[in-house]
Amino acid sequence: MGNRLEDKVAIVSAAGQTPGDRLGPILGNGRATAMLFAREGARVLLVDRRPESAEETRALIAAEGGAASVFAADVTRAAECRAIPERCVEVFGRVDILVNNVGIGGGDAGLLKLQEADWDRIMATNLKSMFLMCQAVMPHLVKQGSGAIVNISSIAAIASMNLIAYKVSKAGVNALTHAVAMGAAPKGVRVNAIMPGLIHTPMAIEGWAEATGKTREEIVRARDERVPLKGGMGSAWDVAHAALFLASAEAKFITAAVLPVDGGQSGLIG
Repeated sequence: MGNRLEDKVAIVSAAGQTPGDRLGPILGNGRATAMLFAREGARVLLVDRRPESAEETRALIAAEGGAASVFAADVTRAAECRAIPERCVEVFGRVDILVNNVGIGGGDAGLLKLQEADWDRIMATNLKSMFLMCQAVMPHLVKQGSGAIVNISSIAAIASMNLIAYKVSKAGVNALTHAVAMGAAPKGVRVNAIMPGLIHTPMAIEGWAEATGKTREEIVRARDERVPLKGGMGSAWDVAHAALFLASAEAKFITAAVLPVDGGQSGLIG
């Protein structure tokens, strides 16, 4: 246990976990981030549209002596987004940190095969939700004159890939981060983004296994081989530690930044 977020209150969206490895050793980004924040002294509101999954995260935090509460919400809906910080203030008295972690890629394809409904669903989940959450939480941060927002983007925003909606949505997250950061800076609120590369999470492995019919072992091996840094894919803890840094006072002079956490994958561009 540390104190880098002592006396802080954080909201983490998608704080549950993709079914498949629900309580296994491999964690998703949201669960790892929520657990790490709690270990560093934060009280955490765990937001997920599947509250039973967020409840598993809460139990893990409680087992380590941390404090967390679960709130069920669909972050693609404005009214439900507005209710999230209200609930956080009701339970914990304030809001200091928002981690926008929701993201999907299922149903995506190249230009000629991508369906309009899938485009709309991915854009709503990956980009619109972050706009709505920033919009809902920002007044609370501005009122107290401080706070930090961390948006989870993806290296897909700048790398070549054939999943067009996912790529465009994550590029939009980077642009949204910059725009919101510059508007919030005079008010003392910092806004940054993280671009994870190939991370070994249940969502990534289970999703590709279902989409391609390949075994999990084949998928893990292929993803490991694409990472320049020795050791292969990163873990959700790598993303969580980056989020912790950006949310903490150690990053008090950092805003509008987009941080790759990708084992050097972005270095291959160019």
